[in-house]
Amino acid sequence: MKIAAVVGARPNFVKIAPIVAELRTRREASVTLIHTGQHYDGPMSDAFFANLELPDPDVNLHVLASSATAQVAEIMLRLEPVLAASRPDIVLVVGDVNSTLAGALTAAKMGLRLAHVEAGLRSFDWTMPEEINRVLTDAVSDFLFTTERAANDNLAREGVRPEQIHFVGNVMIDTLFRYREQARESSILKSLGVEPRGYSLLTLHRPSNVDSEQTLRPLLDVVSRIQSETAVVFPVHPRTRRQLRVNGHMPAMANLRLVDPLPYLDFVQLMANASCVLTDSGGIQEETTALGIPCLTLRRNTERPITASRGTNRVVGVDPEAIYDHWRRAVNGQWPAGELPELWDGKAAQRIVRILMEAR
Repeated sequence: MKIAAVVGARPNFVKIAPIVAELRTRREASVTLIHTGQHYDGPMSDAFFANLELPDPDVNLHVLASSATAQVAEIMLRLEPVLAASRPDIVLVVGDVNSTLAGALTAAKMGLRLAHVEAGLRSFDWTMPEEINRVLTDAVSDFLFTTERAANDNLAREGVRPEQIHFVGNVMIDTLFRYREQARESSILKSLGVEPRGYSLLTLHRPSNVDSEQTLRPLLDVVSRIQSETAVVFPVHPRTRRQLRVNGHMPAMANLRLVDPLPYLDFVQLMANASCVLTDSGGIQEETTALGIPCLTLRRNTERPITASRGTNRVVGVDPEAIYDHWRRAVNGQWPAGELPELWDGKAAQRIVRILMEAR
């Protein structure tokens, strides 16, 4: 069984790592790891591969593009001859980034069987680029691996045949559980001068939050209010840093720790020891639920509803007063403990590989 795994962004690496590890235990399987280059900052990609014990990519497409459309198109152009030469039995894509969609469309156009890990998640917000990627990828997939039962329901409503849908759990949590102990050895808290539960963690990268001055300014105002009471650690996404630089938004905040994007193990250590996490990321909603850490999602919706109905996540929007009020309750201990969702047990990759092997 020849499997070609297409990845391109840091969340992809976290999701593919346990699947690659499981495939490498199977003598009857071979996997080709294809890196599109979507996240092309070399040191950071290298750090993720090292932290996650991923082998070096078999192929790196080195795609650099100035727009999402150009990125998807260029990945497809460079990926097609790679897949034509290897003719894999299954093309495997994960998540919802541009590389996911490009890999899916290329496989579909070439008549190759396609498997999508993290299928069926829906925000129902078509202004999100990821929503377009998710829906289109699912529409052309043969195997749809889901993380929660709401995703199964979404796919069923969209007409996906029941035998194509496989509820397997969450590979991000596989990776989290596998490396949680190693993350505890990280010295990142000491480096930043913070104590366990003595800081909040912030991430912002979605265009709806950072590209609009009307949204970004109030978010920075509430961050300023929070950091006046506790330290705030803010790993700054390249997109967000560009916007802050262009618009001159970032005022001086004595208790705000601005850092570059962090390697996986350092970031897990920061999440696990935060009093509260404020984010617009999808994956962080899941990781904080698994860690039992209060999470405020700075969006008006989530494609991961299980994190809010069963976990420690609450979707609070972008109103500064609502954010501050929820943050205050979280750090005061007035927050639901949450519970681990069904099948988030560290064995999702095993289930995925077993299903793929049975599909020969």
